[in-house]
Order: sequence, then structure tokens, then C-alpha cells
Amino acid sequence: MKSIKFLTITLSLVFAMALGVSAQNIVFTSLGGDKIDVEAQKDKVVVMAIGASWLPLSNDQAETVNKLAKKYAGNDEVIFYFIATDSTSSKSKNYASNDDIQKFAKRNKLNITILRDADGEKSVKKYKLDQLPAFIILDKTGKPDGDPITGIDPFAEVDTADIISKRVDKLL
Repeated sequence: MKSIKFLTITLSLVFAMALGVSAQNIVFTSLGGDKIDVEAQKDKVVVMAIGASWLPLSNDQAETVNKLAKKYAGNDEVIFYFIATDSTSSKSKNYASNDDIQKFAKRNKLNITILRDADGEKSVKKYKLDQLPAFIILDKTGKPDGDPITGIDPFAEVDTADIISKRVDKLL
């Protein structure tokens, strides 16, 4: 039985690689239930804002995302996602329901696709994030472009949107 299971897994990986799908891609679920593989957005630059509705700096992050989404509106080569790392366990102090996250999005006028990553299990580990909020930029092949952008400080003289914009423009 173990050999059949091993063979099934091996064949699945072979077929995935033959189709150009990375075995390590991560798939998130949107608040509407759609499954989205952010790394499979071929020929698109993907900007992921990874934060949480309970995190005060994510309000500033949302402002940055809105500014960037407005700048790139109409450019179908750039796509933005907000990855909510809020816990899905009602016992957690960082719990947020989909409704809570929708309220966060509405309050911040966030009009991009929001994806769930309970407790950052996928994004924080995959991209080796040491703090939130963060931005990850993926090139047109689905690979991370440079280091994550972290340490968002609303009082800093550095404009995070400008930093991200320059990196996105380089990839277009």
C-alpha cells in the first residue's frame, strides 16, 4: 500500500512539473472561497500585501496598496492581493472572521482581492518573513523579486509606495 501511495505522489509531482507547476506553490483561498495560486499568475507582476486586520500598521499598508492600485489601474500586467494572516481559530487572540476582514477592507477602502492565510502558515514561512506587515513582489515567472519589504513606518520619510512602484516598473 505504501508503494502505491508513493507512486501516486511521485506521478503527481512529475505531471505537475511537466505542466510547469511548481510543487512548492502556495494556494490561498479568497474570502469568496476561490482558490488562487499567486505564483501561477504568469506574465503578471504580483504584489502581495501581507498583514492582518488586527494589526494597526496594516491600515497604513492598505493606504499604500490603494495608492499603488490606483497608479496601476488598467494595467493588466500588475495584480495586487492582500493576504490576511488573521487566525481562523475563534480561540486565538488574533482571530478574525471573513466578515471582520471585510469590515477592515471596507474601512480602508481596499478594493483588491483578499486572500486568507490563517496565522501566516503559508506566506510567512514560504517567504521567511520576520515581521508584518510586509510586501512581497513576484516577477512575471512567479518568483520573488528581491527581499520582502518590511518595517513599514508611517512616520518615516521613505515612501513605501514609491519603493514598490520602482521595483514593479523594473519588472514590466
